[in-house]
Amino acid sequence: MKAPLSFISLKNPWHLMATGFGSGLSPVIPGTMGTLAAIPLYLLLVQLSLSGYIVAVVIACLLGIKICQVTSDDMGVHDHGSIVWDEFAGFWITMLVVPLFNQPTTEWKWLLTGFVLFRFFDMVKPWPIGWLDKRVHGGLGIMLDDIVAGVMSAIALYLIGKYLAWFI
Repeated sequence: MKAPLSFISLKNPWHLMATGFGSGLSPVIPGTMGTLAAIPLYLLLVQLSLSGYIVAVVIACLLGIKICQVTSDDMGVHDHGSIVWDEFAGFWITMLVVPLFNQPTTEWKWLLTGFVLFRFFDMVKPWPIGWLDKRVHGGLGIMLDDIVAGVMSAIALYLIGKYLAWFI
């Protein structure tokens, strides 16, 4: 039996996006590497108006279902660690609250705090994230737990910004 990664080709646009432009192919902590790779694209996306940013994130989530499904099917494995498009979308969701504070959206403190919060929720998978991760399969399942992790991280980031603004 061939290793799942042997079915990945970065010449295939679905695979290229699913692996976060190759960042998910890291042999160590691919999810974290995928989230790091999402930051430069966030810095581009955040230049849009807030409504444009929201539309882009919604499109990334919807398209992500297809991206992750195709790649997962091609690999013959559900939610292989190299599939990190879901981390891109989850991080971008996390960062949606930053404009609410009239702070520079590219400020390193917001980026670092959002990154740490998203990685925490994505790795620990508190309810309902873990429940969804185990029960929803296919491209939707791959995306959904990270979307919810992004929402929970956004709530936490908002609360930190509101009540601990001095901290960040």
